[in-house]
Amino acid sequence: MNEQRLSEARAWMRQDPDHETRDELAALVTKAAGGDAAAVADLDDRFRTRLAFGTAGLRGELGAGSNRMNRVLVAQAAAGFASYLRERAHGGTPTVVIGYDGRRNSRVFAADSAELFAGAGLRAILLPRLLPTPVLAFAVRHLGADAGVMVTASHNPPNDNGYKVYLGGSDQGSQIVAPADAQIAAAIQQVADAGDVGALPRSTAYETASEDIVAAYIEATAAVAPAPAGATGMTWVYTAMHGVGWETLSRILAKAGYPQPVVVGEQLSPDPTFRTVSFPNPEEPGAMDLAFERARRANADFILANDPDADRLAVAIPDASADGGWRRLTGNEVGLLLGSRAARAAAGNTEASLACSLVSSPGLAVVAAHHGLGFHETLTGFKWISRAPGLVFGFEEALGYLVNPETVRDKDGISAAVAILGLAAEARGRGATLATLIAELGETYGHFASGQVSVRVDDLSVISNVMLSLRTLPPASIGSHAIASAEDLMQAGPGQASGDVLRYRMPDGSRVIVRPSGTEPKLKVYLDARAESAEQASTAIADLEAGVRALLEERS
Repeated sequence: MNEQRLSEARAWMRQDPDHETRDELAALVTKAAGGDAAAVADLDDRFRTRLAFGTAGLRGELGAGSNRMNRVLVAQAAAGFASYLRERAHGGTPTVVIGYDGRRNSRVFAADSAELFAGAGLRAILLPRLLPTPVLAFAVRHLGADAGVMVTASHNPPNDNGYKVYLGGSDQGSQIVAPADAQIAAAIQQVADAGDVGALPRSTAYETASEDIVAAYIEATAAVAPAPAGATGMTWVYTAMHGVGWETLSRILAKAGYPQPVVVGEQLSPDPTFRTVSFPNPEEPGAMDLAFERARRANADFILANDPDADRLAVAIPDASADGGWRRLTGNEVGLLLGSRAARAAAGNTEASLACSLVSSPGLAVVAAHHGLGFHETLTGFKWISRAPGLVFGFEEALGYLVNPETVRDKDGISAAVAILGLAAEARGRGATLATLIAELGETYGHFASGQVSVRVDDLSVISNVMLSLRTLPPASIGSHAIASAEDLMQAGPGQASGDVLRYRMPDGSRVIVRPSGTEPKLKVYLDARAESAEQASTAIADLEAGVRALLEERS
């Protein structure tokens, strides 16, 4: 047994304030010291590294050890972030707002952070209860705070949690980007190197925000799309996916004048076990099955679904050709619907622009050009999208939409839901549906289709090996599509989006983009096509998907 690992584990136990993770680690140390091979391997996995703090903050599995989410790691993160904020404030007193969702230990991690921020001399404001991530993002701007922390793992598996960081001031309440991530990570490492987090100063003199902050978010979000006349009699289904979206959304619906939905009761209240879904992400197969069932019984017009922290939105419509009679719209379809809505409202504003990530539909650039607006293509993540100059709308294909940039500089599944309700109600007022609006997009801007191939792996080296193979032996074609040009964004020029991304363009305008996921052990491949008809675009996507699967099988 590696004595260093045993020593690290015992030192961790001595500073851990959580009896559950202390006991968990003590049992593991006993087994490992006795030569249990599985315990030795488990201990090594927990301590051979630490969860990396990056632009997405921290995110990982709950448990004891430096490579898990726990109270020791959170204390180190909070103290390190406090040090960074004090240095940035140049003698002032920084204000930081802390929010949390309904996952395991979210409330505990948030309270620990508030005490440590207050103990470090910051003004710490804890939101009054578990709330959606967009409320925290809103609060940073609304209160003029220097920073925000949201304890959430969004749509990750049930046993994960995370620590998401925002900066105010010139960063406008957006998620952090480089070099702030490296600077914060260095400050956190200094705290970790110093040793016992139990010695860090704590204070209960933090503030708990009043319900006024929630009321202000509700007021601002209801104003995104007050209900038009067509909302009367509209029948729709909603699921919170066992998350925190419902209580806030239901109050917004009443304020904006929309009818309350038929709800998926089994998924309406926060439940950290996510008992009715194998993976709490509306994009995952089966996650919306209960919503589809409820919609069939209710003869609903459409379905809206938030992910557990309500920063994403899924939309589904009746479709006779789909299995079960319902189809979830792609993130690109919803993005183009909302982008067109924003572009029409901003037409004539020469400073206004639309933005999307480089893996999202190229159709948004066409929408922007059609209405005389600017367009920005960014790296993936709303930390980049939210910083686009003149932004009036931004989206990424992974069900994220920023429709209200004056109040929330992050994706917001609740304000996006209100915007979709407004579109659906307006369409209903003229005898149309969301499906009609999708068809009209094609008639106005051209027919775009998209697809995605995701490969989840247990061994991350599989992903790096595939990317290396594609770089050293570039493919000449994908399916029946010859590759006209290939770009490696690792080699991007100054001022261009750069990253571990490969982009292939075809002569007919189709494209394929390959990149590792930034938050999950997945290789993601994004497919886009434009054609004279929706059917032709769908056919092109099917051919590309078959070609990509064959290529990945060959290179894996």
